[in-house]
Order: sequence, then structure tokens, then C-alpha cells
Amino acid sequence: MSTKNMSTKILGIETSCDETGVAVFDEQEGIIAQALYSQIDIHAEYGGVVPELASRDHIRKTALLTEQVMSEAGLTKQDIDGVAFTQGPGLIGALLVGSTFGRSLAYSWGCKAIGVHHMEGHLLAPMLEQNKPEFPFIALLVSGGHTQLVDVKDLGDYEILGESIDDAAGEAFDKTAKIMGLGYPGGPMLARLAEQGVAGRYKFPRPMTDRPGLDFSFSGLKTFAANTLRDCDGSEQALADIAYAFQEAVVDTLMIKCRRALKQTGRKQLVVAGGVSANVSLRNGLNDLMSKVNGKAFYPRPEFCTDNGAMIAYAGFCRYKLGQFESLAIKAKPRWPMSELR
Repeated sequence: MSTKNMSTKILGIETSCDETGVAVFDEQEGIIAQALYSQIDIHAEYGGVVPELASRDHIRKTALLTEQVMSEAGLTKQDIDGVAFTQGPGLIGALLVGSTFGRSLAYSWGCKAIGVHHMEGHLLAPMLEQNKPEFPFIALLVSGGHTQLVDVKDLGDYEILGESIDDAAGEAFDKTAKIMGLGYPGGPMLARLAEQGVAGRYKFPRPMTDRPGLDFSFSGLKTFAANTLRDCDGSEQALADIAYAFQEAVVDTLMIKCRRALKQTGRKQLVVAGGVSANVSLRNGLNDLMSKVNGKAFYPRPEFCTDNGAMIAYAGFCRYKLGQFESLAIKAKPRWPMSELR
């Protein structure tokens, strides 16, 4: 017997970059099934994401993962109230795969289609945890493509307080790791290497912290790391010390800007989401910061820090409850400011 009218169920599809994620969110039970396929092995040969290869692999995997998730959840198409898909921002080809598949699936299943903003998905990911924030709060969104500080007043009521004017924090991690010869994806490898580093051997700048404002700049740190690497002795310990100094500079910079944002707005809750939010050093630093200001930090579980279908399913559920659906037109928005959300 169909349970469609008993509890809203949303299928979520994520295809914005190099990970194909599918999940089902149930209004009463939360995430009841999910699957994620990473394209790391495909792009590792090139040292970065190749957009055309990413799009082709999404085509191969999206339908298969959808069948898998629906089977694991024990659901049929009659049970699904809406299909949510990442509409942007991201790689245009990858977005078109998810948007076309998701919109077409919703039409064929006779349910609602819901276009989701990728960064709103990250921002709301901590809501999937038992210990979750309440509106309003400050959100630090740190990933390979974005670094933003957002004043989150309510669902859809977002004010961008600051963002990166060049490389995002995750991008700087990956590029620096590549310079150091650490492979792909470089961010997690650099963080692991930093665990062997010694504090104080190298001192990196904290960019844009000597001036007012909440914008970020990380491209200079990448250049500083390249120059430091060129002048070091090339030993394993030197590489670890450089990784430590680089990570310390990024974490300190993010903490300084978060402290400013909290003071500016008077908020006592900080949400940290996106791929870089899994970084242990960053979490420790921000937990310490929030303790000092009598506030609290909230994070997604590690598996929901990187791109995933669960966050899209939940964000889609929130939009479903607001009655915000897509028309028959298939749309993808590679550039989509959060300030344009309702």
C-alpha cells in the first residue's frame, strides 16, 4: 500500500561537479536511503576535474543510483512526492545531466520537480543531524568552489557577508597540494601531511585580515607555499612543516573572519558546511572560538560535508513545503548567487 499521503518523501539528485549522489528524505524518518559515486579515479590522471568526463560519467551513473536508492528504500514511484535536483551553481554539463534527468523523472512519475541551489544544500546539511541549529545563524560555507560567510535569517533569507575574491579555500588546498606533488584530490592529503608538521618552522600570511571586511583571498597563500617549497631543503619533514603552516594560515584566516561576522551580527550559532568543513584542524579551531564567545558550532557528519544527494533531498523537501516548484522547462544555472533565492 502506498504511504505517499502519510509522510512527504523527496528524491534528491546531486550532479554539480564530480560526485553523483542520490538519496530519499522522509519527513518522519529523515534520510532513509542514499548512494554516492565519486569520480576521483577518473580525474586523478589529470590532476583535476575534467568537465566533459564528469558529465559523461553522471549520465552513466545517475539512473543506476536512482534505481538502487529506490530499491533500498523499498519505495515505488507512487511513494515519491517530489524530485529535487541540483540546478546550480556548478559545471554546466554536469548540472544539465541532473536537471534533465530529475525534471523528466518528476514529469513521468507525476510528482513535483524542485530545483535546488547547491550551496543551500550545504548550508542546510547540518539540519539532518540530531543536534541541529535554529534560525537565525551565521554560516561558513567552505568547499572547493566557494568560500562564503552568510547571515542566515531564515530559509531563503540569506545575506552574503563576505566571500572569496579569487581561489576558494578548498581550491587553495588542492592547488597547493598539487604544487607539493601530493596527488588528487589534494586537500585531504595535505591535511594528513600537516599532522606530521611542526609548528613555527614556517610562517604564512593571513590574507586580508589586516583590513576591515569579511571577504577572503587564498590565491596568495598558494604562491607563498610555492616560493617556500622552492627554497626549502626538500625533505619529508620540510614538506610536512609547509603543509602545517599552510593549513594553519587558512584555518586562522577563516576563524578571524568568523569572529568578525559573529560580532557584527550578534549571532551565537555558527554552521560550518562544505567539503573543507570536514577538516579536523578547522573544526577544533572553530569549536574553541565558539566556546570563547558562549556560542555553538554545528557541522554535518563527514559523509555529508562533500557533495551528496542527502543534502539536496532535504533542501528540496524544504522548498517543497514552501510550494516552490519548477515548470516544464529544463534549467541549469552554472552561476547562481544565493542572494537570488526566495
